[in-house]
Amino acid sequence: MTQPGNQGSFWREASHQILAGGSAGLVEICLMHPLDVVKTRLFGFYKGILPPILAETPKRAVKFFTFEQYKKLLGYISMSPALAFAVAGLGSGLTEAVVVNPFEVVKVGLQANRDAFAEQPSTFAKARQIIQADGFGLRGLNKGLPATLGRHGVFNMVYFGFYFNVKSIIPVNKDPTLEFLRKFGIGLVSGTIASIINIPFDVAKSRIQGPQPVPGEIKYRTCFKTMATVYKEEGFLALYKGLVPKVMRLGPGGAVMLLVYEYAYGWFQEHW
Repeated sequence: MTQPGNQGSFWREASHQILAGGSAGLVEICLMHPLDVVKTRLFGFYKGILPPILAETPKRAVKFFTFEQYKKLLGYISMSPALAFAVAGLGSGLTEAVVVNPFEVVKVGLQANRDAFAEQPSTFAKARQIIQADGFGLRGLNKGLPATLGRHGVFNMVYFGFYFNVKSIIPVNKDPTLEFLRKFGIGLVSGTIASIINIPFDVAKSRIQGPQPVPGEIKYRTCFKTMATVYKEEGFLALYKGLVPKVMRLGPGGAVMLLVYEYAYGWFQEHW
């Protein structure tokens, strides 16, 4: 039976992880959102920012909290720490995908509107429109969920696995500035590699959730079939379309998230 003191300690630690993760998401989206918009349009960089702001705080809270919890659970089985970081990252990515996918459907729907000067529906109006037309399932608010699971699962597996394994190898620097740069550099490389590996899932997700080539006709339905179609019709490089802006965002953005999380978590541990 769990003792009351242990329960209090768990919830205290969990609240620190959730608040630090939410802070990381909020800072990252405010700094990096314009580069995300570049992938689909060149005007209105902050158009559609409300859905990611609403999504990023709970999304990153889920991301870091579940990573810590999966990592703790994996400590009870016989698994090398290096592998445990990657598996915990995979678990956190799959959990994160379930939380964020409805927000992604709304965000892509808003950003994909090609008339930048026409009056656009609000975030909540767009969500209501999707639900009324297609419901909550894989054709409605959860359209593209398998691709989102692949996108976040693969990204977090590489992202956390690389960051924590490399950070444990490179010695800690006593100088605060150099230590900051050490963590930022490792986070930058982590986000960059993870982006390069998972981008075919991102392309599939965008095709499935975005406007179809022929109005009224659904061409892109499932994750791997969409990848195969893109490869067959447009070539291998089409699966890496948008790689540069993606790396420009998730390379430094990934570093920002890890640093904000670690410093915020440390502050909460010390002061609360």
